[in-house]
Amino acid sequence: MQATFISRTVITLALLVFGQASWSATVLVAVAANFSKPMTEIVSQFEKATGHSAKLSFGSSGKFVSQLENGGPFEVLLSADEKGPEKLEQAGLTVPNSRFVYALGRLVLWSATPNFVDDKGKILMTSNFKHLALADPKVAPYGAAAIDVLKKLKLFEKLQPLFVQGENIAQTYQFISTANAELGFLALSQVIKNGKIVGGSGWIIPDNLHAPIRQGAVLMKKGAENPAALALIDYLKSIPALAIIKKYGYDLAK
Repeated sequence: MQATFISRTVITLALLVFGQASWSATVLVAVAANFSKPMTEIVSQFEKATGHSAKLSFGSSGKFVSQLENGGPFEVLLSADEKGPEKLEQAGLTVPNSRFVYALGRLVLWSATPNFVDDKGKILMTSNFKHLALADPKVAPYGAAAIDVLKKLKLFEKLQPLFVQGENIAQTYQFISTANAELGFLALSQVIKNGKIVGGSGWIIPDNLHAPIRQGAVLMKKGAENPAALALIDYLKSIPALAIIKKYGYDLAK
């Protein structure tokens, strides 16, 4: 009888393992560079909660959209704006009604040097720096927001000759953190921890100085039958995911 019980237990465990293996799936996700830290944390929790896995690629939203228009492999896009997902939707490449705003971005003027950037951004009106870093505004929404700020402050023409442009917000961070630029515009999520700017100095830019940074997510048609893709879209709207998003300084869409 003991042998029979052990045999049944082994069979049951084997069925559970086989069932989980056949049910688990992997989703390919294109993620705007500004969202790399929160998305890495979200996916860690997602995999524990669902048994699915996600492979993340980080980069410029504009370049991801171009790749997807040309048959790129990603099943879910997390853009730094709404324009990219809308464009893909209009091209008939996305699952209908799957597009939503997953976060509202915050912009920060940051320097790796402590006490260099004041909490009102008055440093921009001085001549105390030679290089100002920002992401390429043609492909990076945070770069476009930085241009909005400078135009609103009537500083664009004065400071344009000092621009050092990164391909995306991650490269822009590298320029500043390595002192190739004394200061620059970043996503708040890149320099925040426990609700405070860590390392260097920064000015969290008021929302009224630039257009809203509404970050859109969308499910591509190639991911429509992938249970991991469907589960990830749902998980991004869950309470645990939203808590992580807020932790990194983003606001939530209402």
